[in-house]
Parts: sequence; structure tokens; C-alpha cells
Amino acid sequence: MKIRLSFLFVLTLIVFILCVFFLSLFEEKSYVPEKTNNKIENFSIKDFYTDKSLNLKILFEDEKYIIINIWSSWCIPCRQEHKHISNLSSFNSSKIIGLNYKDKKNNAIKFLNELGNPYDTILSDKDGTKAIFLGAYGVPETFVIDSDLNIIKKYIGPINSEIVNEIRNLLNDY
Repeated sequence: MKIRLSFLFVLTLIVFILCVFFLSLFEEKSYVPEKTNNKIENFSIKDFYTDKSLNLKILFEDEKYIIINIWSSWCIPCRQEHKHISNLSSFNSSKIIGLNYKDKKNNAIKFLNELGNPYDTILSDKDGTKAIFLGAYGVPETFVIDSDLNIIKKYIGPINSEIVNEIRNLLNDY
């Protein structure tokens, strides 16, 4: 009797955990920040190729928006989304910034040589702290940011063609 009760408890717990994981597969992975004024700070970050320090605000130049994509050469979903990042580079009102996250420079260069470089600028985040300033959880993540450093939209996980169209419509609406 005691063994059956223990077995039923363990079985119920396992079924519950599997249900939670299954339901999380279908959750929305993008969000509009709850605060309407979700502003990030103008922090300093290093250029990937030159190690020269740049301020985030200076990356806008004449653009109204920047799209920051956090990626790494070791990230399998980053490879999958790379062709979609290339499609984003055709937008006229934005600039695509790649933030190389916790990666070895040689591996990142091989990744870009193999798949192409869709980024206008690539930044380096060797220890992962700059991604934390943005509010990232991991890789890949993509942020749409306006020139006042407000996060308009954040996409967790790899982007796809639907998200590319959503970003296109989002930038046209602003």
C-alpha cells in the first residue's frame, strides 16, 4: 500500500512536470515591454574588430532605429536565424548591430565567413555583461531600439520570416 502511494505520487509529479514543459513550448517568445518608457542606458561597448570603445548612442548615426541581434558561433539557433537577419538588413530606416556573446573571436570570424555578415556593425561582449544591460537572457535574442534608447520590442529565441515581417511592419508604424 505504501509503495503504491509513493508510486502514484511520483507518477503524478512526473506528469505535472511534463505538462508544464509541453505547455511552455507554445508560449509567446516576444514581448512588448510593460513599461512604456523602457529605456536602456547609453553604455560603452567594444567594437568586434578593433576593440575600440563605442557608446551605444553613437551607433545610430542618422538612423531612427537599430536592431541589435545577440549571437554566438557556438549557438545552433543562431545559425538557423542567420538568413533571416540578412533579410532585416534590407530595411532602410534601421541599422543592424550584431552583439557577439561569450565567443572566441576566431570562431566568430569563421561563422561570419561561412554564413555571411549581415551586420552594419559588430560589437563584442566577451563576458556577457553588455547583454545583461540590454535585459537579455541568452542567445539568440533580438531587440528593436529607437534613437532615444527605448526598447520597442524584444524577441527571445531565433527569429523567422514571420518575425522579419512583424519588424518591418513595426518600423513602418513608428
